[in-house]
Amino acid sequence: MARIGIFDSGVGGLTVVNAVMQRLPEQSIVYLGDTARVPYGSKSAQTVRRYADNAARFLLDRGVDLLLFACNTASAYAIEALERTCPVPVLGAVEPGARAAVRATRTGSIGVIGTLGTIRSGAYVRAIHAKDASLRVALHACPLLVPLVEEGWLEGEVPLLVARRYLDALHAQAPELDVLVLGCTHYPLLRPLLLEVARERWGRDVMLVDSAAAMAEETEVLLERLGPEKRTTLPATFTCAVTDDARIDEIGARFLGRSLGPIERVDL
Repeated sequence: MARIGIFDSGVGGLTVVNAVMQRLPEQSIVYLGDTARVPYGSKSAQTVRRYADNAARFLLDRGVDLLLFACNTASAYAIEALERTCPVPVLGAVEPGARAAVRATRTGSIGVIGTLGTIRSGAYVRAIHAKDASLRVALHACPLLVPLVEEGWLEGEVPLLVARRYLDALHAQAPELDVLVLGCTHYPLLRPLLLEVARERWGRDVMLVDSAAAMAEETEVLLERLGPEKRTTLPATFTCAVTDDARIDEIGARFLGRSLGPIERVDL
């Protein structure tokens, strides 16, 4: 059985945990949420890299066989250095989503929404253009979506108006796009609303790429490379550690789709 370490700046990475659990129910997961220092999206690249390095050390000390960085901002700023220094495979949130978007587009135009830090990093543009430099990529930061999700405002007038405002701006940049990458682990909870608004704004269906699902798919591939001994039928376990446990039961269950169970509070 593999031990999969999953890190996020807060609770949003629990959408990745959920996706991995559904695809790989036999594997054990150690989750670390840096809830005391969230959000990462407004912090400097240097600070985010330091936090990411601390998180990697914590999870490696727990004996994980591979590391998943569910935080898009940490992936954008720190994943290249971690890939060079970590003794286990490392998977960020940006590359899987970018690869899925490149495979899906038919018009050659891709949109990406995310936090300010993720959008400013240009990581999605680099990742998409590394696969196909001819593709057009439109970006837009959507900072208000995270607090809406954490408050459970997934439908109704307020999130609808916010989503329309953000996607209006994206539509003005890229009226021909047919794929929209949800470049934040919070955004999958708004999928029905974003699908509705995207259809309204573009006048047709727009494919939404969920990085959590894309990461789970690529995690399965990484496990195959680790060898058959990592694919057993032993009982799987889930361990949740956070740096601040305020409201974690309430908010975390919304992302995971079930109770988190015992929660460990740690310092990084």
